[in-house]
Amino acid sequence: MDSFEKHLILKSQSVRDALIHLDKLASDAILFVVDENQTLFGSLTDGDLRRGFIRGLGFENPITDFIQPNPKFIYDKEFNQDRLKEFKDNLIKIIPILNKANQIVDVLNFRFKSTLLPLDAVLMAGGEGKRLRPLTENTPKPLLKVGDKPIIEYNIDRLANVGIKNIYLSINYLGHQLEAYFGDGCSKNIKIDYLRENKPLGTIGSVLLINEFQYEDILVMNSDLLTNIDFADLYKTFKDSNADMIVAATSYHVDVPYAVLETDENQCVKTLKEKPRYTYFSNAGIYIIKKKLLSMIPVDEFYDITDLMEKVIQMDQKIVTYPINGYWLDIGKHEDFNKAQEDIKHIKL
Repeated sequence: MDSFEKHLILKSQSVRDALIHLDKLASDAILFVVDENQTLFGSLTDGDLRRGFIRGLGFENPITDFIQPNPKFIYDKEFNQDRLKEFKDNLIKIIPILNKANQIVDVLNFRFKSTLLPLDAVLMAGGEGKRLRPLTENTPKPLLKVGDKPIIEYNIDRLANVGIKNIYLSINYLGHQLEAYFGDGCSKNIKIDYLRENKPLGTIGSVLLINEFQYEDILVMNSDLLTNIDFADLYKTFKDSNADMIVAATSYHVDVPYAVLETDENQCVKTLKEKPRYTYFSNAGIYIIKKKLLSMIPVDEFYDITDLMEKVIQMDQKIVTYPINGYWLDIGKHEDFNKAQEDIKHIKL
């Protein structure tokens, strides 16, 4: 049984059946009353049954006499972030997700998902990780464990937590190990597909191997990052800025150990800065792009996402940056890997 189906009960079932269902659900005790086609008729809780009994209803009554006939719901693939926040603020914990025929296709439980982002996600997981050898001689870098689970699994779990269900892994080097580890993603209640490169296609070229995306916006990220970036806020910034592409950025500081002289074109000193610190923002390997940008990527050619960024700028499209205020680590070298093993003891991902 799919996880959401435990919240469904047929309108033809008895009050006793409903009580047994609710008892099994424990802290998640809410049922959605449906017909044989899973069309939503109402919701039912312990409180609804109790109030029905107080009104004089009994076990012989149909459960439709007890239900709330107009429960809150959301439509599949039409996830309004403000409305989801309103549900959370009003302490509505579990919400049915309907298709256009008003049939329940899933259930959102805020205990397990913080929100629902209308995004497909592509994780780049095909690199050889040469700088981490010998660790990567028999294991692909994304499957190297940090703490108690692989690097890439932290990212997949965090994407699942914000409701991203369609995840593609771009694989090459030892890719069969990633397929064996994650399978089709059903154990995490998500769908994982694999993009298999016959030749290196760069950090964005393999995205064209996907036949169809479910959404108009796509999240692309490197799989060997350890980060607690707020994906929901990243997406909100992307939409609020009406950008064609957003690039997550991490700050990089350069401390100059000497006084810096700033001069004009005639080499006349205008200012003196004593041991200044300069801050730059570096590409953090996490992006959201509009699907329309895929037409800029050449087919079956090596193409990096930095090439796409340059093309977007040339075409006078809008790119914005998103500074990561939380934790971020690119695990490229042995010292990075060792740092990650220590950091994971103290950060929450």
